[in-house]
Amino acid sequence: MTILKTTYSRLTGLFLAAVVLAGCSSTPEKKTIPESLTEAELYQTANQSLNNQSYTKAIDYLRALESRYPFGSFAEQAQLDLVYAYFMNVEPEAARAAADRFLRLHPQHPNADYAYYIKGLASNTAAMGLIERYLPLDNTKRDPGQARQSFNEFRELLTRYPDSKYAPDARQRMVALRNRLADYEIHAANYYMKRKAYVAAVNRGKYVVENMQKTPAVEPALGIIVEGYQRLGLTEPANEALDVLKLNFPNSKLLNDQGEFIGYQSFGDVDPSLLYTVSFGLLGDSGVEKQKAQTPVAPKPPEDEQ
Repeated sequence: MTILKTTYSRLTGLFLAAVVLAGCSSTPEKKTIPESLTEAELYQTANQSLNNQSYTKAIDYLRALESRYPFGSFAEQAQLDLVYAYFMNVEPEAARAAADRFLRLHPQHPNADYAYYIKGLASNTAAMGLIERYLPLDNTKRDPGQARQSFNEFRELLTRYPDSKYAPDARQRMVALRNRLADYEIHAANYYMKRKAYVAAVNRGKYVVENMQKTPAVEPALGIIVEGYQRLGLTEPANEALDVLKLNFPNSKLLNDQGEFIGYQSFGDVDPSLLYTVSFGLLGDSGVEKQKAQTPVAPKPPEDEQ
């Protein structure tokens, strides 16, 4: 029996070693970039790689160009291209770091607005993993920290470069981000209402009404305020909020045909599906319109005239 155990252990060890060696042998060796390449040749190869969507190769050549020719004629453009390459290679943190470095080194560069623009895009996707990028998840239920950061960076772009060619797209993205942040507040308010924390729910609703006007979340926020005050037994502020709801949303689904408040029904809704349960509410039909989280497509950086 001892011999059999020893033999089994040896065979197991040999098998594991063979697996490790096979894995190592199947891993392609990283090709070194020839030292003989000139600055122009490095940049030409990197640019071709970007055009062919070979972003990893482009990153390697751009980094080699920057390290070998830090003061060359292509250095600034290579740094800007590197921001784009990292973003398109789904490395948002590296893209943000490269953008920050570019702005620190070239704060008055004519294409600095592009670096700010990519920072905003990268921040919006920094917290997304593989699942979030390719499955239809409801991002309004996720931590809004990255959305806030992205919103602030787009705002900085518009403040510094209001006439930038990236400004119109940044404004549209800010509207979407603001709606997303407002929806997050509604989800938080729903959470508090279901747990009978009415004061916290009302405060969330008031925050949306006071700070996120013109978003679709204002209507349900008013409904939260009305019902929260009603459940707290505060008739006067509840009626005041109801008057605001009737004035601004006369056809609201929260009102019946006679204009009476019928209650914010979604507080009792719970998705019974297994998919919704095991995914912590991120998947499945929860009564909220789902949106597919996709990496935004960024334009290539403009090239300086050499």
